[in-house]
Amino acid sequence: MDIDLNTLSLKELKDLQSQVAKAITGFEDRKKREALVELEEAAKRLGFSLSELTATAVPRKRASAAPKYANPANKSETWTGRGRKPKWMDAALKAGKSPDDLLI
Repeated sequence: MDIDLNTLSLKELKDLQSQVAKAITGFEDRKKREALVELEEAAKRLGFSLSELTATAVPRKRASAAPKYANPANKSETWTGRGRKPKWMDAALKAGKSPDDLLI
């Protein structure tokens, strides 16, 4: 397939680019499915399921932390002590309060 790109308009080039991206994605997806079928068949021949062979330790999700600090001006604004310090916490610390003063 020979396409003279120099004769195409910008819209036609962008349409062609979109079609090529879709074709690449479709090709990759098709190849992945074919590889997966082959791997499943190979695992089955060996007496395993593919999921048994590829099982890895599932990372444990960290439980949500309970709020530790509360904004004295608005008790609905809380902070667990993890992550970025909220602005109200910075303001309270600059105003002379200690973190212990803001504990729930």
